Amino acid sequence: MAQTDTPAATAEPTAAGPDAATTAGPDAAAGPDTAGPDDAATGPAPGYLAVFRVREFRWVFGAHLLSLLGLVVSEIALTVLVYDLTRSPLLSSLTFALGFLPYLLGGTLLAGLADRHPPRRVLVVCDLVCAGAVALMVLPATPVAGLLALRCAVAAVAPVFQGTRMATLADILGDGDLFVLGRSLLRIVSQSALLAGFGVGGVLLTVVPARGAIALTAGTFLLSALLLRLGTVRRPARAAEGREGLGATWSLLRDRRIRGLMLLFWVPPLFVVVPEALAAPYADGLGVSTAALGLLMCAMPVGTIAGELLAGAVLSPATRVRLVAPLLLAGFLPFLLYALRPGPALAALALVAAGAAGAYTLGLDARFVAAVPEERRGRAMTLMTAGMMTVQGVGMAGAGLAAEFVPVHLVVAGAGLLAVLILGVLLATEGRDGADRHMTNR
Repeated sequence: MAQTDTPAATAEPTAAGPDAATTAGPDAAAGPDTAGPDDAATGPAPGYLAVFRVREFRWVFGAHLLSLLGLVVSEIALTVLVYDLTRSPLLSSLTFALGFLPYLLGGTLLAGLADRHPPRRVLVVCDLVCAGAVALMVLPATPVAGLLALRCAVAAVAPVFQGTRMATLADILGDGDLFVLGRSLLRIVSQSALLAGFGVGGVLLTVVPARGAIALTAGTFLLSALLLRLGTVRRPARAAEGREGLGATWSLLRDRRIRGLMLLFWVPPLFVVVPEALAAPYADGLGVSTAALGLLMCAMPVGTIAGELLAGAVLSPATRVRLVAPLLLAGFLPFLLYALRPGPALAALALVAAGAAGAYTLGLDARFVAAVPEERRGRAMTLMTAGMMTVQGVGMAGAGLAAEFVPVHLVVAGAGLLAVLILGVLLATEGRDGADRHMTNR
């Protein structure tokens, strides 16, 4: 990337049509042709419908829905199952915590798998591992420790799966604006799952026992694997065998450009989880109903979905890139309203606004995919995903710890202020790195 406010050379599908990459058959390694350096920056946004016209993406999207459904329902059912077996709130809540912690381990130790092996094989094997782990949870003989260990196994392979899928999207859609919009659609579905998934899981558990619900999720992982196997093109591994291991992973972070972009992905989730993590004690301090608590929990996902849809449908690719820095900073300013200890309605509006500013991810995705060499793309995206999930767990724990000593509303306001300060420094540093690279490449 030449400068921080303009995208680098990108690739778009050619005029042959969005399905051109798949017409050669399921065993052909194909991808979009490369467009000119400024095509994506100056041309109009293709729109979300253009992404769905790519046949291979539709299969990936369907698999994403199934695996996401399986993950959400299995989390709820496993939490209920562990509590039924132990009557321990600590062990029950630990099942959620274990959804975050293994991301760091899997994202660092297993990141090389995303580039070392053919991506379709990695995706299918990850789904099969999840299906097998979930199937073992169903067995009555599996002890509680075994259930938690299996939960860790699912979480450990998740960053490899997600990183490989992100890199594969660039193969399917090109690394231009179709990739950005495809990533946006997958995020919108994930945010929607926060609104609907837990409700669906709760209703399901009124009909079938916890082990039965978990057994159903094994089927969703298997169906996801089948869709990926039948609907995606077989492509060769991106990287040669020689440069693997932790050294290759750390080499990504030694690249100033990639490291700066990674941090811009990692820092916001560290702070953005604070209002949600403290929603229950905040609502309790206000003395409001559980309905108000639900409003606070849903506000940010609603804002995120609306912001992404608007940015993807209305803004041009170049505009989204230019808005990365303003949106990153503006997204945490609504947190400062918590210093006044607002009521649930005003607090919810602040969270909707904060969520809408999450549209910065569209521009940041474009910068990231342009900055990472193709042969390292799977590893980089796996590491980025692992970091994002890990810092969310750290942010939740840190918010709870801070709230033991400081009033909840001040913790949220303080998190917003600290986020703005840190992001300001990162953006200034990233801007200098981009300018330096531009000058050295002239």
